[in-house]
Amino acid sequence: MAEMLYNKLHGFLKIYCKVKKMERYEEIERSIIKKFRKSIWAKFISAIKEYELIRDNDKIAVCISGGKDSMLMAKCMQHLKKYSEIRFETEYLVMDPGYNEININRIMENAEILNIPIRIFKTPIFEIVDRIDETPCYLCARMRRGYLYRKAQELGCNKIALGHHFDDVIETVLMSMLYAAEIKTMMPKLHSTNHEGMELIRPMYKVREEDIIAWKKHNNLQFIQCACRITERIQREGSGSKRQEIKVLINKLKQINPNVDTNIFRSIHNINLNTIIGYRKDDVYHSFLDDYYSEKNKNTDANV
Repeated sequence: MAEMLYNKLHGFLKIYCKVKKMERYEEIERSIIKKFRKSIWAKFISAIKEYELIRDNDKIAVCISGGKDSMLMAKCMQHLKKYSEIRFETEYLVMDPGYNEININRIMENAEILNIPIRIFKTPIFEIVDRIDETPCYLCARMRRGYLYRKAQELGCNKIALGHHFDDVIETVLMSMLYAAEIKTMMPKLHSTNHEGMELIRPMYKVREEDIIAWKKHNNLQFIQCACRITERIQREGSGSKRQEIKVLINKLKQINPNVDTNIFRSIHNINLNTIIGYRKDDVYHSFLDDYYSEKNKNTDANV
Protein backbone atom coordinates (compact mmCIF):
# COMPACT_ATOMS: atom_id res chain seq x y z
CA MET A 1 0.00 0.00 0.00
CA ALA A 2 2.74 2.42 0.97
CA GLU A 3 4.57 1.65 -2.25
CA MET A 4 1.39 2.23 -4.28
CA LEU A 5 0.84 5.62 -2.60
CA TYR A 6 4.45 6.56 -3.22
CA ASN A 7 4.16 5.70 -6.92
CA LYS A 8 0.96 7.73 -7.27
CA LEU A 9 2.49 10.71 -5.50
CA HIS A 10 5.60 10.44 -7.66
CA GLY A 11 3.41 10.35 -10.76
CA PHE A 12 1.49 13.46 -9.68
CA LEU A 13 4.76 15.30 -9.02
CA LYS A 14 6.05 14.45 -12.51
CA ILE A 15 2.84 15.71 -14.10
CA TYR A 16 3.00 18.90 -11.98
CA CYS A 17 6.57 19.57 -13.04
CA LYS A 18 5.63 19.17 -16.70
CA VAL A 19 2.64 21.51 -16.57
CA LYS A 20 4.32 24.04 -14.29
CA LYS A 21 4.66 27.20 -16.34
CA MET A 22 8.24 28.22 -17.05
CA GLU A 23 9.37 31.76 -16.52
CA ARG A 24 9.24 33.75 -19.76
CA TYR A 25 13.01 34.10 -19.97
CA GLU A 26 13.31 30.31 -19.68
CA GLU A 27 10.88 29.84 -22.57
CA ILE A 28 12.85 32.34 -24.66
CA GLU A 29 16.14 30.62 -23.87
CA ARG A 30 14.61 27.21 -24.55
CA SER A 31 13.46 28.39 -27.99
CA ILE A 32 17.11 29.07 -28.93
CA ILE A 33 18.21 25.49 -28.26
CA LYS A 34 15.00 23.78 -29.41
CA LYS A 35 13.04 25.52 -32.17
CA PHE A 36 16.04 27.51 -33.45
CA ARG A 37 18.69 24.92 -32.63
CA LYS A 38 19.81 24.43 -36.25
CA SER A 39 19.48 28.01 -37.49
CA ILE A 40 20.84 29.87 -34.45
CA TRP A 41 22.37 27.74 -31.69
CA ALA A 42 24.36 25.37 -33.92
CA LYS A 43 25.76 28.26 -35.96
CA PHE A 44 26.63 30.21 -32.81
CA ILE A 45 28.55 27.20 -31.47
CA SER A 46 30.14 26.55 -34.87
CA ALA A 47 31.60 30.08 -35.02
CA ILE A 48 32.97 29.84 -31.48
CA LYS A 49 34.69 26.53 -32.27
CA GLU A 50 35.91 27.25 -35.82
CA TYR A 51 37.36 30.67 -35.02
CA GLU A 52 38.42 29.80 -31.42
CA LEU A 53 36.56 32.79 -30.01
CA ILE A 54 36.48 31.72 -26.34
CA ARG A 55 39.24 30.17 -24.27
CA ASP A 56 39.63 29.06 -20.66
CA ASN A 57 39.81 31.91 -18.13
CA ASP A 58 38.46 34.53 -20.55
CA LYS A 59 36.40 37.32 -19.06
CA ILE A 60 34.16 38.66 -21.81
CA ALA A 61 32.26 41.94 -21.93
CA VAL A 62 29.12 41.07 -23.90
CA CYS A 63 28.22 44.40 -25.48
CA ILE A 64 24.51 45.10 -25.82
CA SER A 65 23.23 47.94 -27.98
CA GLY A 66 19.60 47.13 -27.24
CA GLY A 67 18.83 45.71 -30.68
CA LYS A 68 17.77 42.17 -31.56
CA ASP A 69 21.27 40.97 -32.55
CA SER A 70 23.11 41.85 -29.37
CA MET A 71 20.23 40.79 -27.11
CA LEU A 72 20.14 37.35 -28.74
CA MET A 73 23.93 37.13 -28.47
CA ALA A 74 23.67 37.84 -24.74
CA LYS A 75 21.16 35.00 -24.26
CA CYS A 76 23.36 32.61 -26.25
CA MET A 77 26.39 33.57 -24.18
CA GLN A 78 24.41 33.09 -20.96
CA HIS A 79 23.32 29.60 -22.00
CA LEU A 80 26.80 28.66 -23.19
CA LYS A 81 28.33 29.76 -19.89
CA LYS A 82 26.01 27.38 -18.00
CA TYR A 83 27.00 24.26 -19.90
CA SER A 84 30.31 24.88 -21.65
CA GLU A 85 33.40 22.87 -20.77
CA ILE A 86 35.36 26.09 -21.29
CA ARG A 87 35.50 28.09 -18.07
CA PHE A 88 34.88 31.77 -18.73
CA GLU A 89 33.19 34.78 -17.12
CA THR A 90 30.86 37.40 -18.58
CA GLU A 91 29.83 41.00 -18.00
CA TYR A 92 26.80 42.35 -19.86
CA LEU A 93 27.59 45.93 -20.88
CA VAL A 94 25.14 48.49 -22.22
CA MET A 95 26.81 51.67 -23.38
CA ASP A 96 24.40 54.61 -23.56
CA PRO A 97 25.79 56.92 -26.28
CA GLY A 98 22.97 59.39 -25.71
CA TYR A 99 19.76 57.41 -26.18
CA ASN A 100 16.47 59.08 -25.40
CA GLU A 101 14.55 57.97 -22.30
CA ILE A 102 12.17 55.74 -24.29
CA ASN A 103 15.01 53.68 -25.73
CA ILE A 104 16.87 53.34 -22.43
CA ASN A 105 13.66 52.18 -20.74
CA ARG A 106 13.04 49.65 -23.51
CA ILE A 107 16.55 48.24 -23.08
CA MET A 108 16.09 47.87 -19.31
CA GLU A 109 12.66 46.26 -19.76
CA ASN A 110 14.01 43.74 -22.28
CA ALA A 111 16.97 42.93 -20.05
CA GLU A 112 14.50 42.15 -17.25
CA ILE A 113 12.32 40.01 -19.55
CA LEU A 114 15.37 38.09 -20.77
CA ASN A 115 16.93 37.89 -17.29
CA ILE A 116 20.17 39.53 -18.43
CA PRO A 117 22.05 41.32 -15.61
CA ILE A 118 23.10 44.42 -17.56
CA ARG A 119 25.50 47.13 -16.47
CA ILE A 120 24.72 50.53 -18.08
CA PHE A 121 27.25 53.33 -18.47
CA LYS A 122 26.71 56.68 -20.15
CA THR A 123 28.88 58.39 -22.79
CA PRO A 124 28.58 61.67 -24.78
CA ILE A 125 29.09 60.05 -28.21
CA PHE A 126 25.91 61.25 -29.95
CA GLU A 127 26.48 64.78 -28.65
CA ILE A 128 30.02 64.84 -30.10
CA VAL A 129 29.32 63.10 -33.41
CA ASP A 130 26.24 65.21 -34.14
CA ARG A 131 28.59 68.17 -34.75
CA ILE A 132 30.49 66.27 -37.45
CA ASP A 133 29.42 66.56 -41.08
CA GLU A 134 31.90 64.18 -42.74
CA THR A 135 31.98 60.41 -41.93
CA PRO A 136 29.96 60.67 -38.69
CA CYS A 137 29.19 56.91 -38.72
CA TYR A 138 32.88 56.01 -38.95
CA LEU A 139 33.75 58.30 -36.04
CA CYS A 140 30.80 57.02 -33.99
CA ALA A 141 31.83 53.38 -34.50
CA ARG A 142 35.42 54.12 -33.44
CA MET A 143 34.32 56.05 -30.36
CA ARG A 144 31.83 53.36 -29.33
CA ARG A 145 34.51 50.69 -29.56
CA GLY A 146 36.98 52.79 -27.60
CA TYR A 147 34.52 53.37 -24.75
CA LEU A 148 33.58 49.68 -24.70
CA TYR A 149 37.23 48.57 -24.55
CA ARG A 150 38.01 50.98 -21.72
CA LYS A 151 34.97 49.98 -19.65
CA ALA A 152 35.67 46.30 -20.26
CA GLN A 153 39.25 46.73 -19.09
CA GLU A 154 38.03 48.51 -15.95
CA LEU A 155 35.96 45.41 -15.19
CA GLY A 156 38.91 43.08 -15.71
CA CYS A 157 37.77 41.73 -19.08
CA ASN A 158 40.16 40.63 -21.81
CA LYS A 159 37.57 40.47 -24.63
CA ILE A 160 34.54 42.33 -25.89
CA ALA A 161 31.81 40.49 -27.83
CA LEU A 162 29.83 42.33 -30.52
CA GLY A 163 26.61 41.16 -32.16
CA HIS A 164 27.54 41.42 -35.85
CA HIS A 165 25.99 38.58 -37.86
CA PHE A 166 26.32 36.77 -41.23
CA ASP A 167 24.54 39.52 -43.18
CA ASP A 168 26.79 42.21 -41.69
CA VAL A 169 29.80 40.22 -42.88
CA ILE A 170 28.76 39.80 -46.52
CA GLU A 171 27.46 43.38 -46.73
CA THR A 172 30.84 44.64 -45.51
CA VAL A 173 32.61 42.64 -48.22
CA LEU A 174 30.51 44.17 -51.00
CA MET A 175 30.60 47.68 -49.52
CA SER A 176 34.41 47.54 -49.44
CA MET A 177 34.61 46.40 -53.06
CA LEU A 178 31.99 48.76 -54.50
CA TYR A 179 32.62 51.91 -52.43
CA ALA A 180 36.20 51.64 -51.09
CA ALA A 181 37.89 49.81 -54.00
CA GLU A 182 39.38 47.12 -51.78
CA ILE A 183 38.55 43.57 -50.76
CA LYS A 184 38.10 43.67 -47.02
CA THR A 185 35.94 41.74 -44.62
CA MET A 186 34.63 41.88 -41.08
CA MET A 187 36.85 39.50 -39.10
CA PRO A 188 35.43 37.02 -36.55
CA LYS A 189 38.02 38.19 -34.02
CA LEU A 190 40.65 40.92 -33.78
CA HIS A 191 43.43 42.05 -31.47
CA SER A 192 42.88 45.63 -30.32
CA THR A 193 45.53 47.99 -31.66
CA ASN A 194 44.97 50.64 -28.97
CA HIS A 195 44.09 48.56 -25.89
CA GLU A 196 46.85 46.10 -25.09
CA GLY A 197 45.74 42.58 -24.23
CA MET A 198 42.17 43.15 -25.47
CA GLU A 199 40.40 41.24 -28.23
CA LEU A 200 37.13 41.72 -30.09
CA ILE A 201 35.05 38.63 -30.92
CA ARG A 202 31.88 38.17 -33.01
CA PRO A 203 30.04 35.01 -31.83
CA MET A 204 27.05 35.66 -34.16
CA TYR A 205 29.32 35.56 -37.24
CA LYS A 206 27.46 32.66 -38.89
CA VAL A 207 23.90 33.49 -37.78
CA ARG A 208 21.63 34.97 -40.46
CA GLU A 209 19.59 38.08 -39.76
CA GLU A 210 16.39 36.45 -41.01
CA ASP A 211 16.73 33.78 -38.30
CA ILE A 212 17.29 36.41 -35.61
CA ILE A 213 14.11 38.15 -36.77
CA ALA A 214 12.25 34.81 -36.70
CA TRP A 215 13.41 34.22 -33.09
CA LYS A 216 12.31 37.72 -32.10
CA LYS A 217 8.86 37.29 -33.64
CA HIS A 218 8.40 33.78 -32.20
CA ASN A 219 8.97 35.15 -28.70
CA ASN A 220 6.96 38.35 -29.31
CA LEU A 221 9.89 40.57 -28.38
CA GLN A 222 10.23 44.26 -29.28
CA PHE A 223 13.75 45.67 -29.37
CA ILE A 224 14.96 49.16 -30.19
CA GLN A 225 15.69 49.85 -33.85
CA CYS A 226 18.51 52.14 -34.94
CA ALA A 227 18.42 54.78 -32.19
CA CYS A 228 21.09 56.99 -33.70
CA ARG A 229 20.33 60.72 -33.90
CA ILE A 230 22.71 61.13 -36.84
CA THR A 231 21.01 58.42 -38.88
CA GLU A 232 17.65 60.07 -38.22
CA ARG A 233 19.08 63.40 -39.45
CA ILE A 234 20.59 61.82 -42.57
CA GLN A 235 17.26 60.16 -43.40
CA ARG A 236 15.41 63.47 -42.96
CA GLU A 237 17.88 65.08 -45.37
CA GLY A 238 17.13 62.38 -47.93
CA SER A 239 20.46 60.56 -47.91
CA GLY A 240 20.29 56.77 -48.05
CA SER A 241 22.41 54.30 -46.14
CA LYS A 242 25.09 52.57 -48.21
CA ARG A 243 24.56 49.41 -46.16
CA GLN A 244 20.85 49.49 -46.99
CA GLU A 245 21.72 49.85 -50.69
CA ILE A 246 23.88 46.72 -50.43
CA LYS A 247 21.08 44.82 -48.65
CA VAL A 248 18.77 45.61 -51.55
CA LEU A 249 21.43 44.59 -54.08
CA ILE A 250 22.04 41.22 -52.36
CA ASN A 251 18.30 40.51 -52.26
CA LYS A 252 18.05 41.24 -56.00
CA LEU A 253 20.99 38.94 -56.73
CA LYS A 254 19.41 36.19 -54.63
CA GLN A 255 16.38 36.26 -56.91
CA ILE A 256 18.72 35.12 -59.70
CA ASN A 257 20.89 32.83 -57.57
CA PRO A 258 19.58 31.89 -54.09
CA ASN A 259 23.11 30.92 -52.99
CA VAL A 260 24.68 34.33 -53.63
CA ASP A 261 24.96 35.27 -49.95
CA THR A 262 26.45 31.90 -49.01
CA ASN A 263 28.94 32.14 -51.87
CA ILE A 264 30.07 35.62 -50.79
CA PHE A 265 30.61 34.32 -47.25
CA ARG A 266 32.53 31.26 -48.42
CA SER A 267 34.66 33.30 -50.82
CA ILE A 268 36.34 35.16 -47.95
CA HIS A 269 37.42 31.78 -46.55
CA ASN A 270 38.75 30.65 -49.93
CA ILE A 271 40.85 33.39 -51.54
CA ASN A 272 43.19 32.13 -54.25
CA LEU A 273 46.33 34.26 -53.90
CA ASN A 274 47.70 32.93 -57.19
CA THR A 275 45.10 35.02 -58.98
CA ILE A 276 45.36 38.22 -56.91
CA ILE A 277 47.08 41.25 -58.51
CA GLY A 278 48.08 42.84 -55.22
CA TYR A 279 47.42 42.78 -51.50
CA ARG A 280 48.42 44.59 -48.31
CA LYS A 281 49.61 42.96 -45.12
CA ASP A 282 50.75 44.96 -42.09
CA ASP A 283 50.66 48.11 -44.26
CA VAL A 284 53.12 46.61 -46.75
CA TYR A 285 51.92 46.27 -50.34
CA HIS A 286 52.71 43.06 -52.22
CA SER A 287 52.36 42.67 -56.00
CA PHE A 288 52.08 39.49 -58.05
CA LEU A 289 55.12 40.85 -59.91
CA ASP A 290 57.28 40.48 -56.78
CA ASP A 291 57.99 36.83 -57.57
CA TYR A 292 56.44 36.50 -61.02
CA TYR A 293 59.76 35.65 -62.71
CA SER A 294 61.04 33.17 -60.13
CA GLU A 295 61.10 29.59 -61.44
CA LYS A 296 58.97 28.07 -58.69
CA ASN A 297 56.28 30.71 -59.05
CA LYS A 298 55.91 30.86 -62.80
CA ASN A 299 52.25 31.37 -63.65
CA THR A 300 50.56 29.22 -66.23
CA ASP A 301 47.26 29.65 -67.97
CA ALA A 302 46.16 26.10 -67.13
CA ASN A 303 43.48 27.26 -64.72
CA VAL A 304 42.52 30.53 -66.38
